[in-house]
Amino acid sequence: MNPIPTAPPCMELQNVSLNYFSGGKYVHALDDLSLSIRQGEFVAIAGPSGCGKTTILKLVAGLLPPTKGQVLIDGRPVKGPQKNVGMAFQNPILLPWRSALENVLLPLEIVQPHRQQFRDNRRAYEEQALRLLRTVGLEGFTDRPPYELSGGMQQRVSLCRALIHQPEILVLDEPFAALDAFTREELWGVLQALWMDRRCTVILVTHDLREAAFLASRVCVMSKRPGRLVHETLIDLPRPRSLENTFEPAFVNLVHRIYGHIGEVRV
Repeated sequence: MNPIPTAPPCMELQNVSLNYFSGGKYVHALDDLSLSIRQGEFVAIAGPSGCGKTTILKLVAGLLPPTKGQVLIDGRPVKGPQKNVGMAFQNPILLPWRSALENVLLPLEIVQPHRQQFRDNRRAYEEQALRLLRTVGLEGFTDRPPYELSGGMQQRVSLCRALIHQPEILVLDEPFAALDAFTREELWGVLQALWMDRRCTVILVTHDLREAAFLASRVCVMSKRPGRLVHETLIDLPRPRSLENTFEPAFVNLVHRIYGHIGEVRV
């Protein structure tokens, strides 16, 4: 079983609202949203398009300040970009002139305290990156540039890059949405294995409710804009989960239940 951990929250949004101007129009993106996530949780966020799911990730990463309320990591207010947050997006955004290994190493060349130590400890860091790449099945492709890798391989590199500096929190913005169904489902297993090995806190934004139920410990449903948290579903299914489990009645019923809540907030 997968009960929600009893550790204190490592990340909190407290009565957060966010307003901004876009195209000359005032946008009320989030409204009085509160969310608490404990260390080691895998939380998926689902909801209608434009409800503020990606905005939550940007707030947690310190890329946006809230208009009202506050964001806390380990009890401290987020005031700017967070070095203990790893990020992966729908598009891998790999540097085309660097190999898979060099792309994974990039955060260590930028993020302190690794940046100061990178030159002296490069070999140790390379071994760490190679272990990650082996874990996701890319052992024979570490020297390949991105254009020689499939979309699924590029996304595996992106996941490794997000994890290389051992972040406390990993935020994922629809990381598999651009992939075909077979590759997407294969990478569910890869991400689950990485999480079970590392046990970092994960926040996943997705429109795929099967993906949310397969990967998450808890699925949070948001209302249409302005986004509010309107429902949470605990995914109390054994791990590791397999694709065969997604056809079992308990899993199917969970997905249907979450889908029902999504339908309610679209009205």
